[in-house]
Amino acid sequence: MRRLKTLGRYLSWDDGSPFFYLADTAWELLHALSREEMDFYFECRARQGFTAVQCVALAENDGLRTPNFYGRLPLKIGENGMPDPAAPDTDGEYCYWSHVDYAVDVAAKHDIFIVLLPTWGDKFNRAWGKGPEIFDEQNAFAYGKWLGERYSKRPNIIWMLGGDRALEKRHRAIIDAMAAGIKSAGDTHLMTFHPVGCRTSVDFVGDADYIDFHTAQTSHGIDQCYASDRVMLKMAAATAKPYMDSEPRYEDHPACFNTKTGYYWDSSDVRQNAYWNVLSGACGHTYGNHCIWSMTREPSEYFPYTWREALIHEGAEQMIHLKRLRLSRDYFSLQTMPGLVCDNYAGMGHMVAAAGEGYAYVYSPLGIPFTFDPAPLRCSGPLRASWYNPRTGEEKIFGVLNPREKTMLAPPTQGKGCDWVLVVEGI
Repeated sequence: MRRLKTLGRYLSWDDGSPFFYLADTAWELLHALSREEMDFYFECRARQGFTAVQCVALAENDGLRTPNFYGRLPLKIGENGMPDPAAPDTDGEYCYWSHVDYAVDVAAKHDIFIVLLPTWGDKFNRAWGKGPEIFDEQNAFAYGKWLGERYSKRPNIIWMLGGDRALEKRHRAIIDAMAAGIKSAGDTHLMTFHPVGCRTSVDFVGDADYIDFHTAQTSHGIDQCYASDRVMLKMAAATAKPYMDSEPRYEDHPACFNTKTGYYWDSSDVRQNAYWNVLSGACGHTYGNHCIWSMTREPSEYFPYTWREALIHEGAEQMIHLKRLRLSRDYFSLQTMPGLVCDNYAGMGHMVAAAGEGYAYVYSPLGIPFTFDPAPLRCSGPLRASWYNPRTGEEKIFGVLNPREKTMLAPPTQGKGCDWVLVVEGI
């Protein structure tokens, strides 16, 4: 597998060809699944076009004290009765870390990157969760160095520090030390940071040299779920590095964390954030399903499906259409261009527009008619216009537009779940 690098606002392979980061959120994968289940999972995600999987070494769900599928814990217990970051479990064929190795290797066979969080945030900042807090600067550096030495030669790793927690001064020192430890082993993989909800990595590690691209967690409530594109643009204004959303709304997640709303975010909701974000210049996107990050085996009101059932839900199956659209035209030239839309709306109805070399996109999440203004494109010849269906990936030409006049356009269908992308190209 080739190596990744940053190229301007985007990610690329080391030969300069584009890499579109399309990740699934599988936080508990290393902690909860068997090797046979991992085989099934990665085969499915590869078929669906995913290029990355976000998972955690020291997992959220009591990952230090609850064994993995094979009854192993990631760290041995020290003399003080606490899990010891200096004593990883590496004894035997089915030790914890050989299981992590297996996941990395299976992902590589499917050309998928493991976006590896060294630890969930409650292990250094137990603002909530089970913890326990086990890290300080010294053992964070040593643990990072051990990870770097173990995985620096595996090409399909991206490091993701953090883990859903804010950083105060003490916590920032721990994260800095862990990053330094990884780098001290000669590791050259890309590195980013997963922030707490409704914040971005720019807020906490915006000045860190070790960060290659930034991420947001626009999360699962209404504070940012209808404004994720504005969060992307805020990151763009604050950093010259690539940026993206590493945790937007999850499919099948109770809206606003509350089952009493009677509504679970669905495929149309996750498509909205995906297209809003990518057409706002994000270097990729992260999909998530509430029952997959948790690897749910026994459904409940809060986790309504098993992970196997959720694996083929609509939102996951439709992410490949976003990837294909993004890679179908000149990749690195795409920039947000709001002036292409004359009239816009609030909330879930708002549209985003972007243009690249010889083409432009306008995303209408509810299929609401709008006025298209071609003036910002500065084209002299006719413009071919098509509708792209985010549900099916079908693109169908419907007309030719005059580059010198505004045009009122109506997507083929309207309403929730009737999202469309206008595709305009110079002839």
